[in-house]
Amino acid sequence: MMKTMFKLSAAIVLFSLCFACYAFAQAPIVGKWKTIDDETNEPKSIVNIFEKDGKYYGKIIELFIKEGDNPKPTCDKCDEDDPRKDQPTLGMEIIQGLQPNGDAFSWGTILDPKKGKVYKCKLWIEDGKLRVQGSFLFLTRTQTWHRVE
Repeated sequence: MMKTMFKLSAAIVLFSLCFACYAFAQAPIVGKWKTIDDETNEPKSIVNIFEKDGKYYGKIIELFIKEGDNPKPTCDKCDEDDPRKDQPTLGMEIIQGLQPNGDAFSWGTILDPKKGKVYKCKLWIEDGKLRVQGSFLFLTRTQTWHRVE
């Protein structure tokens, strides 16, 4: 009886440790982030970053609409061959295919739905904030996003 209790206790402890390791192994970029426009310094949206099949994606789950702006914006400036063309911005996957690369995540793309432009993307954590860099040729643009609890 004592051996059975010991084995059961050991199994529970081992399972708990495995679960804790899995939880801590989750990439630091996963979660909800408030996007801050680098030109206006105003919040624009909440993006949920998630992992799927070893790559990372980001979907707009909330928009901050200013008075006078279109309450249901679409990606009307997206390229004709982009499946996001004329689709609602809310619910749109704007970050696609990022992969771990040292302390950063790169080799994917990010869409600016307002301009309809797709950029190479690199994400990394700096001082607890998410640094989001989009680049096209030699031009880069970097935003700082804030984690949402």
